[in-house]
Amino acid sequence: MAKPQNTFIHYIATILSNIYTYLKSLLASGFGSLFRKEPELELNKPSDKKSNDLKQKRFIYFALFLILMLFLFNSVNEVQRDEIPYSQFLNLVKEKKIDKAVVTERFITGVIKSDDPNEPGKHFVTIPLLQNDLAQMLAQNKVDFVVRSGENWFTNILFNWVIPFLIIALIWSWVMRRATAGAQSFLNLGNKVRIHQDTQTKITFADVAGADSAKQELKESIDFLKAPEKIQRLGGRMPKGVLLVGPPGTGKTLLARAVSGEAKVPFFNISGSEFIELFVGVGAARVRELFDQARSKAPCIIFIDELDAIGRSRGGPVVMGGHDEREQTLNQLLTEMDGFDTSVGVVVMAATNRPEVLDKALLRSGRFDRQIVVDKPDLQDRIEILKLHTKAMTLAENIDISVVAKRTPGLVGADLANIANEAAIMATRVGHNKVEMEDFEAAIDRVLAGPEKKNRVLSPQEKRRVAYHEAGHAMVAEHVPTGQPVHKISIIPRGVSALGFTLQLPVEEKFLSTEDELKDQIAILMGGRISEEIVLGSISTGAQNDLEKASEIARNMVCSLGMSKKLGPLTYGKRQQLQFLETELSEYRNYSDETARIIDTEIMALVEEGVARAREIITANRVALEKLANLLQEKEVITREEMLALLGK
Repeated sequence: MAKPQNTFIHYIATILSNIYTYLKSLLASGFGSLFRKEPELELNKPSDKKSNDLKQKRFIYFALFLILMLFLFNSVNEVQRDEIPYSQFLNLVKEKKIDKAVVTERFITGVIKSDDPNEPGKHFVTIPLLQNDLAQMLAQNKVDFVVRSGENWFTNILFNWVIPFLIIALIWSWVMRRATAGAQSFLNLGNKVRIHQDTQTKITFADVAGADSAKQELKESIDFLKAPEKIQRLGGRMPKGVLLVGPPGTGKTLLARAVSGEAKVPFFNISGSEFIELFVGVGAARVRELFDQARSKAPCIIFIDELDAIGRSRGGPVVMGGHDEREQTLNQLLTEMDGFDTSVGVVVMAATNRPEVLDKALLRSGRFDRQIVVDKPDLQDRIEILKLHTKAMTLAENIDISVVAKRTPGLVGADLANIANEAAIMATRVGHNKVEMEDFEAAIDRVLAGPEKKNRVLSPQEKRRVAYHEAGHAMVAEHVPTGQPVHKISIIPRGVSALGFTLQLPVEEKFLSTEDELKDQIAILMGGRISEEIVLGSISTGAQNDLEKASEIARNMVCSLGMSKKLGPLTYGKRQQLQFLETELSEYRNYSDETARIIDTEIMALVEEGVARAREIITANRVALEKLANLLQEKEVITREEMLALLGK
C-alpha cells in the first residue's frame, strides 16, 4: 500500500512556527477581531504606519491559515487507494472485476468489485502505459470510465475551495457595504461618533427670543471663555459644566449654540445616545477621544444633548459583572470632568428634560456646577418668540400677535414656531396673499385640538347633543365669578375623539389658583353634562373627559392642597412627580380606612357642589342656552363677538 505524498506540506510546516502564536489568539477571540475596526471619532488624523503594518501582517497570516486549513481538509478527505501494477489492472478488466475507472495522463483510479455484494469495493491507483486500445478494452468489458486531461491537488483546491470562498467573500463584502452606506452597520461595528466643529451660520442671543433669565446666567460663561483671567485674578475658577434643564422644545440646544456664537469659539455637538454601543468599552473610549479633541481646540464648548441617555443613576441589579456599557461610559465622563483643568478654557454644556433620573455624582459641584432651568415661556416671551418666527412672513394688517400669544398659554418655543408655520400653510391652502388672523386661528386649533376630521359626519341628533354640551360649558364659564372669557366654541370633530371644544382665553398669566377658582372650574366642567340632562333629558358619554378632570381637581383640593374643612390643612398620600415639570404623579396610601372614607366624601361633596351650581346657572339662562345651541348647530363655529351679540352683552 502506498499513499501519494505532497511536498506542499513541508513548505507549510516551515511557517507554522511563525503563525502559531497569532492563530492561538485568533482562535481564542474569534475571527471578528481580524476585521474589527477600532472605534474612533471622525477626525482628520494622519494614518498610523505601525497600525497599517499590523493590519497587513494579520491579513497575510489569515490567508496562510485559510490555505493550510483547505489543504489539510482536502488531505483528510483523500480516499485511501491501493497501488496495483498496470498488468494486474488489465487482467482485472478482462475478468470484469473493475467497477469504475478514472483515466488521466498520469494515473488511473477506480474501484475493484467485491466478491461479497454487501461489502464496498477496494479503491486502486495504477500508472498506465501509453496505448490506444485501452478505451476499447474498457468499453468491451463494460467498465464505466471517465477520461480527464489531468489534475493535481493544487487545481482541485483552487477551483473547488479557494475560488468559491473568494466569490462568497466578495459578495458578502459588497452586500455589507451597501447595507451600511447610509445607516448604522450591522451590530454597529462601523458606527462613528459624529463630532464636528460647528460650521453653520453663527447663532447669537439675538436669535433666541425670551428666556431672559437663562441668557443672563449664560452670559457669564461667555465672559469666562473670552477672558478667563478676570476671574482667575480674583482666585476663582471657571465653571466646569452647565446643565440646561427644561421641558422639550424650550430651546436648550438653541441656547447652547447661541453661547458658542457669542463667545466665537468652536462648538462640539453630540447626542448622549451616540456614545452607547453594543460592545462594552466603546462609549468610554469615545468620551476620552471627545475630551482630547476639546483640549486641542480650546477654548471651546462641548454640548451633550439628552444627557440622561448616559447619565442615569447607577444601581439596581448587577449586570455583566457590575458594569454595563452605560455605566462605563458614565464613569469615564465623571473621570474626565474631574480631571478637567479649568484654565484650558473648555466648558461642558448638557441638556436634559429628565434631571430626576441623573446620577447624583454627575450633578455635584465640581462637575455640573450650574443648573439653569429653561422654563416654558410666559406671555411676553411668547410674544417675542412669535415676532421672531413671523419676521420673514407676509402678515396682514389685522394680525395681533398679542392675541395669538394669549391663546397659546403653556406652549413652548417649538410649538409656537409650528403654529407660525402652520398659519403660512393655511394661508397658502386657501389662496391668501398675506397671512390673515383667521389663518393663525386655524393653526392654533390644529395644534391644540388636532386637525379637522371632515370625514367624520355627525348625525343631526348627535350634532344637537354636542351643541348643547358645548353651549353649557360656555354658559357656565360666562356666569361664574372667576371664569375666563370664552374665545371660541366649535362642534367640528377634531383629533382622535374630540367632537367639539370650548376655548377660554386667559386674561392674564396666572401661576396660582384660589379655592374659588378651582370650584368654578369644576362647575364649568360639569356644565356640558348638566346641559344635556336638562334640555335633552339624558346624559351621554361625551362628558367622560370632563368628569376625569373635575374628579382630579377635587382630589387635589382635598388630598394635596388642604382645602377641606373636615380634614384640615394636611396632605394625604405620598405624591411624587414621575418626570420633571410634568403633572403625572404617583401615589401610595399613608392614611387609615376611616380617613379614606372621609376623603371620598369630601371629593364627592365638591363635585356635587359644582353640579348644583352648573344646574342653577343653566336653568336660569335656559333661553340664552337654546339660542346659543341653535346658532352653534347652524354655524358650527362661534366666536366671542358672535356669542356676546347673541346674549345682548
